[in-house]
Amino acid sequence: MSNRPSLFRSTLMLTGVGLVSQVFGFLYRIVMARLVGAQVLGLYQLIMPAYSVVQSICISGLAVAVSLLSSEYHARKNELALRQLMSSGLRGLVALWLPVALTVLFQSDFIARRLLGDGRTQLGLVLLLPVLLLTGVENLQKHQFYGIGAMRLPAGVELGEQVIRSIAIILLLALLAPEEEAHSVGLIVMGLLVSEIFSSTALTWGRRRRRRARGTELSGKRVEPGRLRRRMAGIAIPVSLTALVGNLMGAATSVLIPKLLMLHGLEQSQAMEAFGILLGMTLPLLMIPTAFINALSLALLPRLTEERELGEMPSFRRTGEKAILSVSYVVLPLIALIATLGPDLGQLLFGEPRVGDYMLPLAVGVGAGCYHAILGCMLNALGKQNQNAAISLFCGALELLLTVALTPTLGLGGFVAGFVCADVLAVVLCLGVAWRSAGLHLDCYRCFSAPVLASLLAGLLVNLGYRLSLDAGASLGWSVLTWGCAGLAAYLGAMAAQGIRPLRVIRLR
Repeated sequence: MSNRPSLFRSTLMLTGVGLVSQVFGFLYRIVMARLVGAQVLGLYQLIMPAYSVVQSICISGLAVAVSLLSSEYHARKNELALRQLMSSGLRGLVALWLPVALTVLFQSDFIARRLLGDGRTQLGLVLLLPVLLLTGVENLQKHQFYGIGAMRLPAGVELGEQVIRSIAIILLLALLAPEEEAHSVGLIVMGLLVSEIFSSTALTWGRRRRRRARGTELSGKRVEPGRLRRRMAGIAIPVSLTALVGNLMGAATSVLIPKLLMLHGLEQSQAMEAFGILLGMTLPLLMIPTAFINALSLALLPRLTEERELGEMPSFRRTGEKAILSVSYVVLPLIALIATLGPDLGQLLFGEPRVGDYMLPLAVGVGAGCYHAILGCMLNALGKQNQNAAISLFCGALELLLTVALTPTLGLGGFVAGFVCADVLAVVLCLGVAWRSAGLHLDCYRCFSAPVLASLLAGLLVNLGYRLSLDAGASLGWSVLTWGCAGLAAYLGAMAAQGIRPLRVIRLR
């Protein structure tokens, strides 16, 4: 039996940290939008796909490998292998980062002007290189802590990192007040660098402190170095390739969207502004509830890996089913609530009424993406990284094709259609693999039908009451708060009427 801390408590703790981090991140986005405007946000969104591409090469696969193998060695009480694993991971990180960094450094002008389509992104692109290295150091250490069930230190560091990032970016922009857009983007990246210095240093200190507490006598035995490298590569390569190709497709989509919008009839400045609103305001607003999914994924992957390693497949299936139920019972109603209030939330928070455009269909895609994240954890824990990779790549290619085909005609609606179709298809395919590989059987009524119906009912009630409240002269902020709480109460009531009590069902031991 696992001595790992409660998955429910770990998820709640990480969710709390994630929500606070989201709040800080959201607040500094609001301040950034007011300080530098939608065009700078659009430029910043242009370099972030490049950041994600490099991160997928250097970090994503290694982080998953460290998490999975840390959970396995922790289950076997092999402390020597845990230490050896981290050393191999950090060496692999430097070996991957160095050639990529040199390539980006010497080809930054070409990447900025030809690939990203705007020379103003060059400064931010170069400054991202040290940020990436420190992010890698932070992520490998953080995922080892998560893999062994030690959640408190990385959670606290995550929160501190977000606070420092928010303060640093706002202060840099407010005090230096750059006139050029390129300098504004560079200062935003400098704020990221300050926060990564803090987090990587704090986690390194925490890992050394844990090592001193364990003493010189460590349990277990060392793994043969070649075998360890092969195991890490077997996990990391498909994950990295999936992330790389997916991020390349995402980067291509992000670069293409402004150009495709110009084919739709918009001027360049209008296209960049619409792009910045959609990816810098609308999607981040809908992504707020995904703090729970990110937390659950971090706690879920090592738990499922340990249950599979110990041969406890009935527990594996129960844990997976309850994780999917948690998406249906916690995340879906929150996404529905945000989508219902979206246009006015955009006006209230960003001073931009167009934030509500396309919010309802995007909510479907975000919800499907949450299911995909949990199912991807299950497939990785089962050792099905290759199947998970194939599904992600196929659906990413479909999204890109639909975006290119539909955006010149439908405008941003073309991107939205591709986003939604790709995520829904990914969920269907992942469910099929999980059913064949682990015997996962889901009750469609409990998992999907009941929460969707309850969310729709609550959303309709909120929309009606909210409009009546505004017509009666109530303030925008008060109406959002009042009817947001009323919507959550209506959702719980609708679920109870269907014989389901969400908090009791999803309680994860």
